[in-house]
Amino acid sequence: MHKQSIINTLLVDDEPAAIEGLRLRLQAFPQIHIIGEAHSVAEALTLINNQQLELIFLDIDMPGQSGFELIRHLQPELCPAIIFVTAFHQYAVKAFEVRALDYLLKPVKLERLVEAITRVSEFAVSRAGKAQMLQAIADITEQNRAESGSMPGSEPSSVAGAVTSPALPATKATADSAQAIEPQYCIERQKLVIQDGRSPIQLIPYQDIIWIDAAGDYMCVHTQSETYVMRARLKSLINERLPDVFVQIHKSTVVNLTYIEQLLPLGNTEYKAILHNKKMLKVSRTYARALKLRLLG
Repeated sequence: MHKQSIINTLLVDDEPAAIEGLRLRLQAFPQIHIIGEAHSVAEALTLINNQQLELIFLDIDMPGQSGFELIRHLQPELCPAIIFVTAFHQYAVKAFEVRALDYLLKPVKLERLVEAITRVSEFAVSRAGKAQMLQAIADITEQNRAESGSMPGSEPSSVAGAVTSPALPATKATADSAQAIEPQYCIERQKLVIQDGRSPIQLIPYQDIIWIDAAGDYMCVHTQSETYVMRARLKSLINERLPDVFVQIHKSTVVNLTYIEQLLPLGNTEYKAILHNKKMLKVSRTYARALKLRLLG
């Protein structure tokens, strides 16, 4: 077994308690060497200019200058790996736009910290090798999809059918063949595949996804415990990948019908969808009627 490389690390957060909590959790990772802590962007820049760093745990919402301001001061080719640590999931899209390696929500869970440190270690060992591995997996996924006989025009219905019924996909091969054909497993019929070329591929079961909201070319995919970010257009996601248990309720939001507990009328033909976790999502008048038909039959 190869000895783990030491990762020189800086903690940046304006809350001392947050830094102390993260420092305690990082004691479980012998490869992490904390060289210092900073409570502002100015303090962080001073340490960065005088230390050789591989990793920064960076808060976003700080007085004066934000974590994003710190990144603007760093040369891209010399920038350490960045893991954002924040209490607000709404910054996730912007965090990945500036090429953060990971995005952790406070309070930081140990299992997510393990995932983040693993990413840093892999990134430090071989960025090129990791990219090749992701491309190989993507090629295998594409090959399996092609071998399953799905055509581009029929992909949405085959995805939906696989979720709602265990029957074989309605392809021309199964319709015309008199012999039983062994069904081939296609991962994208059961799980949403999230890959960005820089991070490990995430496979999220569709039944675990509560809702998805959009911000330009990025999607925030919300489950009970995590928020994942993927690069995709909402329209193509709806038309090509999501099963029909998902319904659009706003121009930038789709929701899993199984998690809706109530529809609260707002008096202007708009509604609030109350989810099982008490999260409230706005249902615009454009999509309200279709949603009620899906819920009420």
